[in-house]
Amino acid sequence: MLKLREPVANGIMKVSGIRSPLEFRVFHINGIALHVVLAGPANGKPLMFLHGFPEFWFAWRRQIDHFVSSGYRVILPDQRGYNLSDKPAGIASYSIDLLAKDVTGVLDAVAGSKACVVGHDWGAAVTWYLAARYSERISRAAMLSVPHPRIFTKNLMINPAQLRRSWYMLFFQLPWLPECILRRRDWALLVRVLQNTSPACVFSDSDFEQYEKSWAKKGALTAMLNWYRAALLHPSKLAFDSEASRVKVPALLIWGKNDQFLDQAMARESLQYCDDGHLEMFESATHWVQHEQPSQVNNLLSQFFA
Repeated sequence: MLKLREPVANGIMKVSGIRSPLEFRVFHINGIALHVVLAGPANGKPLMFLHGFPEFWFAWRRQIDHFVSSGYRVILPDQRGYNLSDKPAGIASYSIDLLAKDVTGVLDAVAGSKACVVGHDWGAAVTWYLAARYSERISRAAMLSVPHPRIFTKNLMINPAQLRRSWYMLFFQLPWLPECILRRRDWALLVRVLQNTSPACVFSDSDFEQYEKSWAKKGALTAMLNWYRAALLHPSKLAFDSEASRVKVPALLIWGKNDQFLDQAMARESLQYCDDGHLEMFESATHWVQHEQPSQVNNLLSQFFA
């Protein structure tokens, strides 16, 4: 069971359940402060993990020790709006280009070379964007549980089944009401969604305590929802431009066949936008694949990055 304490900025501490010492840093990038967790040797090959909604760096707790033991410099930011990172006001502050520039800014501060990047959920959307638009910074990209943006946009427009699965994205476009509903009864809806879309015991009570602390930080919930609002109000060029969205770096797409949010057919369709793309379908996994099958995911990523 993992226990987290509130880290001291720019400090080093051990976290129960994670063997590797973790370094907690704050970097000032793009006019905001981003909280970043670092682990592994400073001269190790840089490997960045990008979390999604509604998580934070803690989403990768089952990956840290594996990659530190392999000699990687593991980089785990709280993306803007989440947990201990700044939460700038306004929907425009969460456009995909700004989110990607945050990542390249962290890489500038931490790594002097190209990095491997792994993203899950919204973190995967950012990784797709980085792989297409910032290929000079990315050596290899792995996307978990999210299709290429052009494929997702197409399915939202023409696939009624996917539109039904994505109903929450439309609900999140409303002002203030989603925040009120999600906060009710101590975050009961968010907790229930995580429980109902994953196998039993994947998320422990202790895990939920950590998530709830991150959701409760001032301004965090609106900032987290603004990612969805910006996606519709400030859409990525990648969603509409086939040439700009082409991924030329080696890409690995990892997918749980029992994902309740996203149609599995979009996974294979995504490969058409990759010069060197590969899909690994986990037959029994859901959207939360790196939590459910961490050893398999870790080994697969290790092979891909080797």
